[in-house]
Amino acid sequence: MPHLDDVTLRAAADRLIRAHEQASRDNEWTFFVDQIYARDCVYTCEYAGVMEVTARGVAEIKATHYGRDMQVGWEGWTFPYLGVYTGGDNRLITHWMNRGPGRRSDGGYYETPGVSFITLDADARIIRQFDLFDLAHQMRLCDELDAAGLLSPELKENWVGPMKARLQAQLAAS
Repeated sequence: MPHLDDVTLRAAADRLIRAHEQASRDNEWTFFVDQIYARDCVYTCEYAGVMEVTARGVAEIKATHYGRDMQVGWEGWTFPYLGVYTGGDNRLITHWMNRGPGRRSDGGYYETPGVSFITLDADARIIRQFDLFDLAHQMRLCDELDAAGLLSPELKENWVGPMKARLQAQLAAS
């Protein structure tokens, strides 16, 4: 596979960032998948060893990660990017935040960091994406949002509660 130059790698990252900005505004997370991801892309989001979501191909990406997982309860959340790092072998590393709705009393954001490891094909489409973030900190963040009255009841019921149960079971088994 031909190696992409840094300008092309950065342009691909910028397309993803713009798409995520638009998706955060509209709470519609599937409109960009066909343009940004390769047809046979593998997208994995690892949740602290308690759950892994792996989608193979654009249809599964739209049905799971960006469809089922992002469409309900994440209203008001944004995912701003703090940095993009390009490297050889058509790879990107992106550093972003899971930023909840509202602001803290000191004006700061309710947020936790995340990172994506991305590989692009010769057409500068994402062929592999692996996302990581600290799930324990994300659960604490959700507790803070809940205490402030900012956590969606749907997110609490369908994502936070089940994730906490999985984390607790994993820790209890140790």
